[in-house]
Amino acid sequence: MNTFRENLLAGKNAFIAGGTSGINLGIAKKFAEYGAKVAVVGRNPEKAAHAAQEIGHDAMGLSADVRDYDAIRCAMENVASAFGSLDIVISGAAGNFLAPVNGMSANAFRTVIDIDLNGTFNVFRGCHDLLNKPGASLIAISAGQAVNASALQAHACAAKAGINQLIRVLALEWGPEVRVNGISPGPIADTEGMKRLAPDPAARDAHYARIAMKRWGLIDEVADSALFLCSPAASYITGTILDCDGGSQIGDASRIDLSRGMA
Repeated sequence: MNTFRENLLAGKNAFIAGGTSGINLGIAKKFAEYGAKVAVVGRNPEKAAHAAQEIGHDAMGLSADVRDYDAIRCAMENVASAFGSLDIVISGAAGNFLAPVNGMSANAFRTVIDIDLNGTFNVFRGCHDLLNKPGASLIAISAGQAVNASALQAHACAAKAGINQLIRVLALEWGPEVRVNGISPGPIADTEGMKRLAPDPAARDAHYARIAMKRWGLIDEVADSALFLCSPAASYITGTILDCDGGSQIGDASRIDLSRGMA
């Protein structure tokens, strides 16, 4: 590990909601690797403690539900008290499943909205006065469903579209002091999201066919995107949703036949 890598986030304190597994745990590990103090938060206290142990570097693991503003605020205050302030906040807690609108209860729809959209509001609203300003960086984890309608995904499409607009509004309101951005991951291997959205070989093949780069993404690649957005290299970037998706949202790569254009 070279000195630049060690020191890129040295002196920075990160709070990662939903950071006990998957993409968000990968981001937490990346931040710790580059010198940040990291706190991860999830609903399950055992998973939170295990994640902190897995991250190392004196990481903190706390239990709180992003749907409960008072609980997430309390967790943030505890982290800020231990670390001194917050420089980076990631809102990544999410819920999803496949269901048609006519087969989805109002409670099921509301649950995803509560976790994804309301949870992001709670995390970002709750952290504002604890941030080290100016210079703090906030990132919400969005998804391609925010801009591309997907059957069986009405709840996720609505929630992620709301997150994208919330990112933009907060970037406008907090612009002089806090940068607010989003990351929209595509099909990422070995994640709970892909297991839910592609539970069988046919669904996996359909997802794969749409990827322009013709490979699955890696958790570490999403973590690199978060590292970039929180680094000095992105100091003039705010209100942006960065697609980390291998080109899966730009069109249907499965229908391309390059041989037809050959002379």
